[in-house]
Amino acid sequence: MRNLMIFAAVLVALGSFMAQMADKFAPALANTAPPKAQVATTVAQASGRSISIPRDARGHFQTDGRIDGQRVDFMVDTGASLVALNEKSAARFGLRPSRGDYNATVTTANGTIKAARTRIAMIDLGGIVVRDVDAMVLPDEALSENLLGLSFLSKLKRFEYANGRLVLEQ
Repeated sequence: MRNLMIFAAVLVALGSFMAQMADKFAPALANTAPPKAQVATTVAQASGRSISIPRDARGHFQTDGRIDGQRVDFMVDTGASLVALNEKSAARFGLRPSRGDYNATVTTANGTIKAARTRIAMIDLGGIVVRDVDAMVLPDEALSENLLGLSFLSKLKRFEYANGRLVLEQ
């Protein structure tokens, strides 16, 4: 279990690092209008549900979901092995780890920090519902955006990148 958590921490750090690198290589948008918010499209299918998430101006896939009925923003991160939440977001739906719960060491682009392991009963992403999702809560200063990692994505039928969009199917 310890090795799994170390591996998860390394993947979270790698995902954060890759996101920062993508920002550096994204074309400058200095003379363009501010980007309009893009909304994930949900499509009901006979075999299940599917959503299509457009790439944002930074090249990331941002979407919103619900945990215990509370709206939460996510950046989809296929390089993160777990869902990672900052403390502020986690507190909105009742996850308030005590200082003693921060016993997992996580290496991020901001350095090595302590994180608290948790499990989320249900994440709803545009009608795609995944239950019993492993996650970590990180201090706000270590994680500016909530990450939707493989502990969610691996429970889907498929996820793929096509035509500038990320498609998730259950």
